[in-house]
Amino acid sequence: MTAETPKHVVFDIGRVLIHYDPHLGLEEVIPDEAERRFFLAEVCTHEWNLEQDRGRPWAEAEAEAIARHPDRADQIRSFRRNWSKMVPHAYDDSVGLMLGLIEAGVDVTMLTNFAPDTFVEARAKFPFLDRPRGVTVSGEVREIKPDRAIYDLHVERFGLDPSASLFIDDSQKNVDGARAAGWQAVLFVSPGQLARDLSERGLPVAAG
Repeated sequence: MTAETPKHVVFDIGRVLIHYDPHLGLEEVIPDEAERRFFLAEVCTHEWNLEQDRGRPWAEAEAEAIARHPDRADQIRSFRRNWSKMVPHAYDDSVGLMLGLIEAGVDVTMLTNFAPDTFVEARAKFPFLDRPRGVTVSGEVREIKPDRAIYDLHVERFGLDPSASLFIDDSQKNVDGARAAGWQAVLFVSPGQLARDLSERGLPVAAG
């Protein structure tokens, strides 16, 4: 084993349990790939979307972007309107690992950067998100990864021991943030690697 066996496992959601790709929600609105890449790099950027994960209302976000690019108002509004197309499916193997931990009696929670309303949609679309003991949603608590405050808040809300908590995230910054908060953490790159990471820490890995 490479570390103390964790008592708690905390999953990120986007690109760990469910697929997320903003291009998928914009293909019909902006068919040209180069134009779509420009739109996501300069108009509805990752940083712009992150403010919704921090709790900014969509109406305010759209107004801000439209003020910068008034000729793209419909494209900007389509980002939220077509959000469900951006999360087309779950990563079944990752979900299987998470459910296997739960069924084996391991304490599992989730910590995610997500807007409150889109998380409601995700929960309805992917019922397995109700299986862990609970979730901290950045947009609801108005704190965001990788800031220290959200890790400490999650610990407090769910009564975790940070040193006995294993965090799984697809962002190295978020993994580093968890480690800085005293957690164990691994970078998610594939379900296969996650299974090895869990096994190395003495955690049960579901067959299949």
